[in-house]
Amino acid sequence: MSSASVSPNEKPLLGSAQLVAFAATRDPARAKEFYRDTLGLRLVSEDGFAIVFDANGVMLRVSTVREIAPAQYTVLGWEVTDIVAKVKELEKAGVKFERYSFPGQDEMAIWTAPGGVARVAWFKDPDGNVLSLSQHS
Repeated sequence: MSSASVSPNEKPLLGSAQLVAFAATRDPARAKEFYRDTLGLRLVSEDGFAIVFDANGVMLRVSTVREIAPAQYTVLGWEVTDIVAKVKELEKAGVKFERYSFPGQDEMAIWTAPGGVARVAWFKDPDGNVLSLSQHS
């Protein structure tokens, strides 16, 4: 992330607005169980359009859609202080971590970035959306 700041003469545009995150699901009941019961996010509301969770102060809207084309990249991620402990906790909750063919991924499916600046582990939600945990140095 850039350390550049907004100059005093510029408006921050969206810099001071609260971020809202989105994911999509074809099966709201299954998504609700995963995000609430497996990942431990607090359910805020649900209607015919989306299931809304509180992700540590960020609104996560899991929108109900007819068709889903899961991205082949991370769509949501959580920064954690101890990735090994969090991977173990999530595995106990039934989360399966993804294994990829690139070098640097250990037996727990945690990848260490070149230079050791970050460690990342990927997993999928029930709709195939790629989610991640990361721990930065």
